[in-house]
Amino acid sequence: MEFALQPGETIKRADLHKTYGGRQQGGIGPSRVTPNIFLFSDPKSGHQYGYFDGWGDDGCYHYAGEGQQGDQTMTQGNLAILNHREDKRALRLMDGSRGEVTYVGEFELAKDNPWYLDDAPMKDSDEIRSVIMFRLAPKDGIGEELPPLPETPRDKKKITEVNIEQTHTERAYVNPSREPYQAERRESKLVQDYQRHLRLLGHSVSRNKILPAKELKPLFTDIYDKTDHKLIEAKGTVTREAIRMAVGQLFDYRRFIERDGERPAMAVLLPSRPRADLLDYCADLGVEVIWQGGNSFASTN
Repeated sequence: MEFALQPGETIKRADLHKTYGGRQQGGIGPSRVTPNIFLFSDPKSGHQYGYFDGWGDDGCYHYAGEGQQGDQTMTQGNLAILNHREDKRALRLMDGSRGEVTYVGEFELAKDNPWYLDDAPMKDSDEIRSVIMFRLAPKDGIGEELPPLPETPRDKKKITEVNIEQTHTERAYVNPSREPYQAERRESKLVQDYQRHLRLLGHSVSRNKILPAKELKPLFTDIYDKTDHKLIEAKGTVTREAIRMAVGQLFDYRRFIERDGERPAMAVLLPSRPRADLLDYCADLGVEVIWQGGNSFASTN
């Protein structure tokens, strides 16, 4: 059966499947009766689960695979997309997933780097899992009805300065539906207090936005003290879990920041002095600890 819909035309999803086959639930609908695989994309509702379908500046549509629990695997609908050329099936992208949907057009899997892995939260959970992102290259007659990606994965890392007053967080890209915790609000205030302290000392401070090679979501440092060439990661609590997380983030960020061939020093910024064992932990790794006490700050350096 020849596919009759033209890009921009709308149809009820139930009627689409009645005519061309494909399962009526979920985002990927391989048909058993026609050579089509239907891909349903709804970025507005998908964002609450950390899915960022959208047009990349590489000319491809980046489409999240199926599976809302656990790490996604290359099975079922995901495998059908991967094998669509060998199986001689067309990828048909639809805008929307319920009720009336709009046909965007026919796509094919990009020949170079056809898919990559990204992070997203599981549905109704704060647990982060791995998701498959397909790079779909449009065929003739495709319109850009759907929105762009916040970021497009690149072959090389990209590092830019961000105004320190801006409240970008990695969670906005990984799990935008979560409400901020009280500790996170304390963390934000702590960052603002310490950056003002540094500026009163005559230091130049900023933040770094880091987009690693072939990654979709950026990393944001809390404070980069350009005067002392130091990365500072803040936490709103002095628990072991928070400090271990801060140290891990610092070592992750530090790989990308160099000046005159040298990587920056590292420091953890906390609302109060942590207990002795945690100070020893940071000292063993060469990480300075800075804490607030009233209107001033103290440190292990």
